[in-house]
Amino acid sequence: MTPITEIITIHAPIERVFALSTNVKLVQQTLGMDLIDTGKADGVTSGNIIANSRVHWRGRKFGLMTEHHTLITRFEPPSTIELPSGPTKAAFFEDTQESGRFATFHHDHFFRETLVDGAPQTLLRDEIHYTLPFGILGRIAANLVMTPHIRMLARTRFAMLKQLAEGEGWHEWIDVAGNSAA
Repeated sequence: MTPITEIITIHAPIERVFALSTNVKLVQQTLGMDLIDTGKADGVTSGNIIANSRVHWRGRKFGLMTEHHTLITRFEPPSTIELPSGPTKAAFFEDTQESGRFATFHHDHFFRETLVDGAPQTLLRDEIHYTLPFGILGRIAANLVMTPHIRMLARTRFAMLKQLAEGEGWHEWIDVAGNSAA
């Protein structure tokens, strides 16, 4: 399995960063794929994902028509946890490919809030693990093409989240109650 880890610190409360991170329209902007309505009750094409949500993506990647079916396999919204250093807030969600071009695809999203001089900041860490089909050829393609591509998508998403969460852009996506506004 090919592991990819990306980390960013966003100077904003965990609730804001989590709400932006779970908004499928924002994810769509960085993936460059379309959200497809499968007609299933747990399918998400707008707003935010929750536990057991399914998201069906379709689009062109590397010149090939691609479909990726995602299931949210774990979902833990922001809550206070006790650490030896004192209470802090944490959140987590995990998406797993149900079907698609990868042999396996698993994406963990970790959030941890800290206070710096009384101001909240959120550490966001993504861990992506995947395999491609086709044995040694798949491993070569993973190293040469897919890992750099996935890393670029993650960094692009992080930059967008940071810009929105730290500026005023988040208001377009989240209402004052923390619900998706777009």
